[in-house]
Amino acid sequence: MGADNQTWVREFILLGLSRDWGTQVSLFVLFVVMYLVTVLGNFLIVLLIRLDSRLHTPMYFFLTNLSLVDVSYATCIVPQMLVHFLAEQKVIPYVSCAAQLFFSLGLGGIEFVLLVVMAYDRYVAVCDPLRYSVIMHGGLCTRLAITSWVSGSVNSLMLTVITFQLPMCSNKFIDQISCELLAVVRLACVDTSSSEIAITVSATVLLVSPFFLVLLSYIKIITAILKIRSTEGRKKAFHTCASHLSVVVLCYGMAIVTYIQPRSSPSVLQEKLISLFYAILTPMLNPMIYSVRNKEVKGAWQKLLGQLSGLTSKLAT
Repeated sequence: MGADNQTWVREFILLGLSRDWGTQVSLFVLFVVMYLVTVLGNFLIVLLIRLDSRLHTPMYFFLTNLSLVDVSYATCIVPQMLVHFLAEQKVIPYVSCAAQLFFSLGLGGIEFVLLVVMAYDRYVAVCDPLRYSVIMHGGLCTRLAITSWVSGSVNSLMLTVITFQLPMCSNKFIDQISCELLAVVRLACVDTSSSEIAITVSATVLLVSPFFLVLLSYIKIITAILKIRSTEGRKKAFHTCASHLSVVVLCYGMAIVTYIQPRSSPSVLQEKLISLFYAILTPMLNPMIYSVRNKEVKGAWQKLLGQLSGLTSKLAT
């Protein structure tokens, strides 16, 4: 029986968003544009941080990691989805599905842990500014970044192994845009209670715990800001956290709703929209949030554009 289980499903069919050809072409064009904006925006943020010495601080070191995670996550999901928009058979091999699940879960987990690390960085910056450079030294920042990548990857490996050990029998239709965790688990032809418990435990460890750590950090940050007597000082302290707080709100909410209670999860359509939100919208918006709401990044952009304008003028003459 064990040997047979391995041959029941060799590939999966992703049902995607629509079966209407015109709709699929329209979605293809829309998501190509959004994906290109995502890749360009995140790589420009990374390039800007590398080029401007004023941005060589712990906050922007972690932002570089976040941008790399975002563009990697989008690349893990979107190209496959774009191919399927134009394909008659929306097939994904068994191994490719497992790899996609591993990387999407891993990168998602890394992002959530990174947001905790960035919250701690903001906490130190606001609550202990005089010792900020001593506490957030290069060695600690590197270790925190490595911890984020390792913890997300280990959690993802565990969940991927648990999921793909389940016998799928002859059921190979995944009603999703990608090999999403809960959608794959539902294909199993055995009781999945233990797998759902593992998902809930994983979500608690990698979503809920970090969320409460972020929440605790911001309670202390807000308390410290309210103790600042000058209005200008309060505004400056708040602006140092505004971008990160926006990203936290953007990232955590839907993930908690999706994974904490698998049995009472949203409808299939809602799950697809949530997947799109994390695969396309969040990676596209994050660099915009850090560009629009951050004075240092805007200043770096202006400096870079000024240098490029000056170079262009010299070449023209």
